[in-house]
Amino acid sequence: MLLRFRVANVRSLRDQQELSFVAPGEGGGEHAAAREMTLSDGRMLPVYTVLGIFGANASGKSNVIAALKNMREAVLRSYADWTSYDGIPRDEFALDPKAASETSFYEADLVLDDGVRWTYGFELGARRVEAEWLYAYPKGRRQVWFERDASREKDFEFPGDRLHDRTRLARTTRSDALLLTRAANDGHEQLTPVFDWFKNNLWDVTPETERTQREDYTALQLLRNDDFRWRAEELLRVADLGIARVEVEQTSSGRPLVRLVHSGSGEQTAMDWASESWGTRSWFALIGPLLLALDTGAVLLVDELDASLHSRFAAEVVRLFQAPRVNPKGAQLIFTGHDPSLMRTPGGGRLLEPGQLWLTAKDERGATELSSVADWDPTDEEDLMASYLAGSFGAVPKVSEGQIGRRLLRTDDLARMEAEEV
Repeated sequence: MLLRFRVANVRSLRDQQELSFVAPGEGGGEHAAAREMTLSDGRMLPVYTVLGIFGANASGKSNVIAALKNMREAVLRSYADWTSYDGIPRDEFALDPKAASETSFYEADLVLDDGVRWTYGFELGARRVEAEWLYAYPKGRRQVWFERDASREKDFEFPGDRLHDRTRLARTTRSDALLLTRAANDGHEQLTPVFDWFKNNLWDVTPETERTQREDYTALQLLRNDDFRWRAEELLRVADLGIARVEVEQTSSGRPLVRLVHSGSGEQTAMDWASESWGTRSWFALIGPLLLALDTGAVLLVDELDASLHSRFAAEVVRLFQAPRVNPKGAQLIFTGHDPSLMRTPGGGRLLEPGQLWLTAKDERGATELSSVADWDPTDEEDLMASYLAGSFGAVPKVSEGQIGRRLLRTDDLARMEAEEV
């Protein structure tokens, strides 16, 4: 499971920002939606399975998702792919000229299947990896597996002699590649599990892009797996789309042919796929990655969950990850959204706790600041959606009612006056 993610100098995330799945505080209501994870040292840690990131347009919500994707891609691709670039591929903060000469920072705290907590991170310069580190906490105290600092005469240090093949790894890791990637490419027994965590997690789903590929994946799983078919059809029926079942055929083109069978007036009709609504197709396309994440315990990233899904569908996705019986492996969901109704249930209760709600806002430099609603200490009875819309937590557009219309009218008046002067 992912515990925390820290990042700096990536896109609009100028200063170091942290996103945390660890429930804040000491017990009480804040832990209601969290699960108790048993660490290898016997300590119990309350961890959320869902985090939602909200904020105004262009406030940096999607950049948090992008930064997580960047870290995964760096771990997976630095050894094989970075040689094709002129320098290390980065995406540093663009609004400050000094940012180009500073490093981009990534760090993740994660827990592997054996309960051991790890911290892995790195700093990327324009042409080399400036720093890299890996720490383990098998008994609660930090073990340094390796530390890298490109400014030293000897880049790598391996305290404690825990890591096998240290000399070879230090000698064969290029200055523009990560040691973790280099080690995993050789099947290093000790480091591959950490590499595999990144390989099997931080999957990106954006409802409005790559939908065709996800439609095909869902359809193929329907053909191959009866259990998947049963669960997928249940999700389609629960969404109240009037769907009775799904028909899938494998075609000579390689792409599966999908027809959703709709019920109405006592009859069932198989509709052509192109006739289905955008929302129905988006929901269908999301089902494949969603069930795969739940089955494997992966971390799923969904940018703009509510962009093409009705808020009811989006809320059901949240509930699936929240429910221990449906999500026994502790799969996690990070989503961005605009719809504040995802903060409450139809009955007025909380769909997400304060520690699960994260907000983005731009400062005067255009840099994104990421904060948790829990930092504002809302009361147990407080309506989080109402408080958010009222601006109590910040992170809402600073637009008064009718302001846009008045601006347009003013623009029209000025254009008319200029035309009359001519």
